[in-house]
Amino acid sequence: MPDPRRTLQDLLRGRNRRPAEDAVVRAVLDAASPGIALLDSEDRLVTWNAEFAGLCGPLLPPRPGLPIGALMAAEGKEAALGALATGQRVAIAMASEGSPRLEMEHRKLPPPERGAVLRLSRIAARPAEQQAGAARLQAVGALAGGIAHDFNNLLTAIAGSAEAALSRAPGGEAASELRQVLESAGRGAALVRQLLAFARQQALRPRVVDLNIAVSAMGELLRRLLGSRVRLTIALEEPARRVRMDPTQLDQVIMNLALNARDAMPEGGSLRIATGHAVVLSPETIGTETLPAGRYAMLEVVDSGAGIPPEVLPRIFDPFFTTKREQGGTGLGLSTVHGIIRQSGGFIAVDSRRGEGTRFRIWMPRNEGPADPVVAAAMVAPPLAAAPPPSPPMPESAPGGPAVLLVEDEVPLLRLAERALRRAGFEVMSAGCSEEALEMLEKTEVMPLALVSDVVMPGLDGLELTARLRDRWPGLPVLLVSGYAEAALGRDLAAERIRLLAKPYSLGALVTELKGILPEGVVKVS
Repeated sequence: MPDPRRTLQDLLRGRNRRPAEDAVVRAVLDAASPGIALLDSEDRLVTWNAEFAGLCGPLLPPRPGLPIGALMAAEGKEAALGALATGQRVAIAMASEGSPRLEMEHRKLPPPERGAVLRLSRIAARPAEQQAGAARLQAVGALAGGIAHDFNNLLTAIAGSAEAALSRAPGGEAASELRQVLESAGRGAALVRQLLAFARQQALRPRVVDLNIAVSAMGELLRRLLGSRVRLTIALEEPARRVRMDPTQLDQVIMNLALNARDAMPEGGSLRIATGHAVVLSPETIGTETLPAGRYAMLEVVDSGAGIPPEVLPRIFDPFFTTKREQGGTGLGLSTVHGIIRQSGGFIAVDSRRGEGTRFRIWMPRNEGPADPVVAAAMVAPPLAAAPPPSPPMPESAPGGPAVLLVEDEVPLLRLAERALRRAGFEVMSAGCSEEALEMLEKTEVMPLALVSDVVMPGLDGLELTARLRDRWPGLPVLLVSGYAEAALGRDLAAERIRLLAKPYSLGALVTELKGILPEGVVKVS
């Protein structure tokens, strides 16, 4: 066994070094964190670990004999060297262009050694800065969520009106214009989904997903989208880990990060998507958030592109922030990714260096249960149907039978939904608010066929109305419609036997979802 003391002495003095002894020092350095380097008596580099080399930057890699002053930018170098000599920690700018400011610490080795240890690390954001960043994102998220909710109502009314007109005259003179209205509403709905994703209020359908299977399934589609100039590598760690999230939104996350990487490599390059795992023993700070202790499945997306400038990096998850405005960028791609991951209980961080590329890392809480059955998944959440074909016969209730109680405070939506349900053969009782609905039912002993209600309304909301009616009729089928996610409502709706239909919805989807909550035999096909 080599003597570590003699190994360090020989290494610093450059004599009597043996490969086995060098290996001991190398193993110790590589296990150390953050960046660590050994210096000789004249403060020149002797050896260092991989993290130290990475922090130094691409334009001035460390080499034996290089003075530590050569690693620093000219501005402020003399003051930094003087402070280091007195044992102070200093913030420095690195000589490599595009490198972030780092913290450097210099410690002399105890006698009889002649040399020093140099420590190099990123400057952690101060708690106040972290709180300010988190508060800014939270405020923008609340604003985005409120705007998205109002837009959902408008889009549902616009698309519903166009859909109803088109169904009455699918070959009429205005058919092409109506289809264009539906297509535009679909694009608007996609934009609203991005806003809700950032605000963490998107309606999700989480499932237990095998992460390896999800990434593999995206491979062929990504290869077509990335083109021949981008080399895609997929590295899957075994055994596979499972996470609980909406599989369509997981596809959206992978897609957005891959396309973002493609745009960062206009001349081509390499993209690596890898799965892995992590066990976090104590809380760690990543960006403006704290990663709790726990067991995580990990997803990494690494590109060899130009990297993200340091002045841009802190803002990449802000909604509407983009450096590609002239190319049509909306600034919602990465904010959508951030919102989906956080709403699903995960965390995301980014590392980037100019000229070296970018790495996104995602931590998702591991789920130890079996994966849910694989379903035929759309890679991206679909927009509203652009042009529905002529409708087949729809289910209808028995004439004179119980009516569907329809409650919606937006009058245009109320009228559209009422006409759609009547055309489908249902008897309908309409109300503009919960109080009006309760007044209508006050003297009846007959349970409605079902309750179809908006969630957010003045006075009693849809959830409170459901509770009131189920106190009277515990078996009442309930379909709620909302632009907000189930998590944002603070309820486990499935456990309460409540179906949620996300706005904006098509009229056909409304009828289909209603049929899905009714007991067998209640409706018949005409």
